[in-house]
Amino acid sequence: MTVAETAKQAGFEILSGEAALSREIKSVFCCDLLSFVMGRAPQDSAWVTVMGNVNAVAVASLADTACLILAENAEMDSTARMRAKEQDIAVLRTALPVYEAARAVDRIACNRPE
Repeated sequence: MTVAETAKQAGFEILSGEAALSREIKSVFCCDLLSFVMGRAPQDSAWVTVMGNVNAVAVASLADTACLILAENAEMDSTARMRAKEQDIAVLRTALPVYEAARAVDRIACNRPE
């Protein structure tokens, strides 16, 4: 399922990445340790985190994730927002905690039952 379809069904807010919204989500990855994400996040995964800074956007690009999902209504700073727009990184936001956001994506995008 695409990032846009997942965002719509899950009720996630779309913050950036207009062209990247058509990417397919193949898995979910949760972590806030950037070096760990760089080496372990699967390509085309939905990365769920609370880090909304420019470094998170850079790691999403390096890891080639389908999208970056900010859980717990985490804010995205202005530099990160600008960089995500420039690099066309899909960034979504939800009030859900990390675990619940990941479960929602897994259920919706990866077709796994609850």
